[in-house]
Amino acid sequence: MMIAISACLAGEAVRYDGSHKLYAPLKALQNSGMAVPVCPEILGGLPVPRAPAEITGGEGCDVWAGTARVTGSDGEDVTDAFKQGALRALEHLQQRNITHVILK
Repeated sequence: MMIAISACLAGEAVRYDGSHKLYAPLKALQNSGMAVPVCPEILGGLPVPRAPAEITGGEGCDVWAGTARVTGSDGEDVTDAFKQGALRALEHLQQRNITHVILK
């Protein structure tokens, strides 16, 4: 079994505000080689720090359908970066035969 975990839960300072949310048991899984960190936002090209973002006009499936957007608190539309990051994360997970994912 191989697990992917949110990079912020592994202690990487990749959150929108430049912080992390270290969860020691998940970091231990990474240290033992059973887990790999992933951050779709970083894979999508978003910087650290960045404005926090929320879906507007629907939910996740609506973003993929093109009827909702992901917008930063600064008003910037970051939909494409979030979608690109999700696709790149999926590609990484598939390449590594990830069977479980724990995301923040």
